[in-house]
Formats: sequence, C-alpha cells, structure tokens
Amino acid sequence: MPKIRTSRTKKAPEGFEEIEPILDDYGRKMRDAENESHEGKRKSESLWPIMRISHARSRYIYELYYKREAISKELYDWLLKEKYGDAKQVQVVSPGSYSDRVCSLIAKWKKTGYEKLCCLRCIQTKDMNYQGSTCICRVPKAQVRAGTVVECVHCGCRGCSSDS
Repeated sequence: MPKIRTSRTKKAPEGFEEIEPILDDYGRKMRDAENESHEGKRKSESLWPIMRISHARSRYIYELYYKREAISKELYDWLLKEKYGDAKQVQVVSPGSYSDRVCSLIAKWKKTGYEKLCCLRCIQTKDMNYQGSTCICRVPKAQVRAGTVVECVHCGCRGCSSDS
C-alpha cells in the first residue's frame, strides 16, 4: 500500500501526474478486494485478488520504466520508495545454502526465465510438497498433462513460466 501523502512529505517527481489516475484506480481496486466478503473461500483463496492487483500495479510500474521507458529514474525510484511497486525486500532461503538471499519481485522480472513470475513464494523451494521443487504454475504448459487444472495454492496463478 502506498504511503499517505501529507504536507510534510516530499513532492512527487515530474511525470507523476500522468500516471496518478491509473495508480489511484489500482488503489480503489485494492480497497474493494480487501473489503470483499470471503465467505465460502479457503483462507489462501481470499488473498488471491489482493495479490493479483498488487502484481498488476508493480508490473505497470516495471513496464513503464524498463519496457516503454516512459518515466524517469527519479520517478521510478520515488514510486518504489513510496511503495507503489513491489520492491519490498523478501528473504528467500534456498536449500543447501548457508546464506539467505534478499530479492524483490521486480528484480526477478529482469532475469531470464522469470519474466512472467507471479509471486516470490512460487519459486521458494521450502514451501513445496517435494524437496527442491517449485510451484505448479512454474511448469511450462507443454509439460503439463492434458486436462490437468493448473492453479497455484499461494496466489491463484494459472501459469507464469516463461514458456507459458
């Protein structure tokens, strides 16, 4: 959730006015998803709309800066600092390593093979049923048996591998 802007906060860099309506729309969608009834849903299933909106907002900022080059570096850094994008630092522990790696979702999107990654939990091996594996949504569609429904338990993704 973005920080609340007051008279004491630093002014937004030039160009923010152009993307502000879209970011406000994402904020409204996020509030609606948070207030939505979750009766009859599993606990993790009630969080899926929130994760999808957060992913879409982060992806929008990522594409503005890296793909379309429509915003400045200063505005991009300000958006991440104000928590409009998912650049939060998440600890990722890999089995067999003695050190923890800290990474963000936007940092992963820049790497080959992770261009469509839905969330960081899907690549963490410690949360999976089988040691050293990743989430089912990371399996390319060509390798999934016909008729198998692919849906991530963590975020509801239906396929985020680069080959999908």
